[in-house]
Amino acid sequence: MIPYEERMALLRQQPATWLVTGVAGFIGSNLLETLLDLGQYVVGLDNFATGHQHNLDEVERTVAATAWQRFRFIRGDIRDLATCRAACAGVDYVLHQAALGSVPRSIEDPLTTNETNISGFVNMLVAARDAGVRRMVYAASSSTYGDHPDLPKVEERIGNPLSPYAVTKLVNELYASVFARTYGFATIGLRYFNIFGRRQDPAGAYAAVIPNWCAGLLKGEPVYINGDGETSRDFCFIDNCVQANILAATAGDEAADQVYNVAFGERTSLNELYRLIRERVAVRVPAAVRAEPIHRDFRAGDVRHSLADISKAGRRLGYRPEYSVRDGLDKAAQWYIERFAV
Repeated sequence: MIPYEERMALLRQQPATWLVTGVAGFIGSNLLETLLDLGQYVVGLDNFATGHQHNLDEVERTVAATAWQRFRFIRGDIRDLATCRAACAGVDYVLHQAALGSVPRSIEDPLTTNETNISGFVNMLVAARDAGVRRMVYAASSSTYGDHPDLPKVEERIGNPLSPYAVTKLVNELYASVFARTYGFATIGLRYFNIFGRRQDPAGAYAAVIPNWCAGLLKGEPVYINGDGETSRDFCFIDNCVQANILAATAGDEAADQVYNVAFGERTSLNELYRLIRERVAVRVPAAVRAEPIHRDFRAGDVRHSLADISKAGRRLGYRPEYSVRDGLDKAAQWYIERFAV
């Protein structure tokens, strides 16, 4: 199996065309940045439902001008099949990140979540299949494990979904499997576990916990923890996620038509996470060291603990996460401090 760094070197020598859906979002914009740095050609699709133009602007400032010229943006919605077909034309690999995330949002609005995450997903499968795309890698979710009690989470054992969002992500996996068996179309699903890092949005009702807490501590605003704080998650830095996507797209045929956990393989409680974030913010805002969180009720649809077994991704994809939670927080906190410190 070719190691990740060697895989990247090969890509530099053999440019391909990639479609990144949800390209203006957190994960999508990081994939875009890495692919352009690797000399690849990228088509990006986004409707700005949850993505932002400023994410694309930051990538443009970060990469070389010649690299940015290899990027073509399409503003459109995956719920429209014609848009998906136009985006897939001439594409070698699809990295499908577009979705309506958030468990609470899906509970409040299951219809839109279903339309985007299921109907939009099938549109992408059909468009990519018909365009002759080599492989479609899609963002699956750890929410698929639902109420299964075992830790760590192993890909072959899942429970009952606990939210409409989790249902949509499970259905994605079922559709991908059917397309593999029925049409011979190669896909790989990546079950993300709490991805965090630069360009993750700290604003809005559905903001992820790490950017939300960083921004709150930087601005001296209240920070809330749902429940007693002993809920735990397997937090995974964005660069690990980017590695998994590139490995999945370029892995051999024997790795296809599978789902893989993408995480670091370490469990961190919300209380410990808060302390780690507070330590890093206090370097810039000393008063933050005295800030205590406000505990409130547990959130509906949340699982109590989550921890991934990442051995399958290691064996079949060559996935070796480089950044621990602490390493990732060092980088993520610095990014938020530069942008949101008062």
